[in-house]
Amino acid sequence: LLAVGAAAAVGAIDGLRHGLVRYRAALLIALLGALFSPLGVFIAHQLPEHLLMGLFSALMVLVAWRMLQREKVEAGPSDHGAASWGQKNCMLNQQTGRLAWTAKCSATLAALGAVTGAVSGLLGVGGGFLIVPAFKQLTDVQMRGIVATSLMVISLISLIGVAGSMQAGVSIEPMGWVFIGASIVGMLAGRRLCSVIPARALQVGFASLCVVVAAGMLVKAAL
Repeated sequence: LLAVGAAAAVGAIDGLRHGLVRYRAALLIALLGALFSPLGVFIAHQLPEHLLMGLFSALMVLVAWRMLQREKVEAGPSDHGAASWGQKNCMLNQQTGRLAWTAKCSATLAALGAVTGAVSGLLGVGGGFLIVPAFKQLTDVQMRGIVATSLMVISLISLIGVAGSMQAGVSIEPMGWVFIGASIVGMLAGRRLCSVIPARALQVGFASLCVVVAAGMLVKAAL
């Protein structure tokens, strides 16, 4: 968890440096996610494992399908590029380039945080798998901004989990620190690649990863 949180924090800081992170949205999503995650964990304990695996696989396929859907691209404010300028729940302000915090947008992001937390607790899936496609569907933020914001959410939630573990007396072995360091290096490399890889390629890659994960879970459930 610390490795995930540390790597995500490095990516989020890099995103903040480049003005890509929607930090207020990330804070709201992380807060609601942390509050609703225990509910998902409770429900998971009431369901059989094979059903959870099936739900997980179905979720990954749905996420992949949503990510691969193309949208009409029109002129509008964006994160370093053209934005999909349709009537979405959360829109970027044309003058400031920031999210316009309407009641609809606030409620949407709060609901996203709650659902993400509950589903993460239920299926054990990382928040990024849900936040990235949902943010793409509900806002006109560009892909690089979505990824950076997702990393901030993950780092905040991980920080809460790590703090709880440390308080419970959990310690980190030397090999664990090596893994954490490798995760940070991988994140830095990924952030550099993200700046040169087209947004569409990132979407296709993310969707492909979801399909692979779903297939792996189905195979595991069948064995």
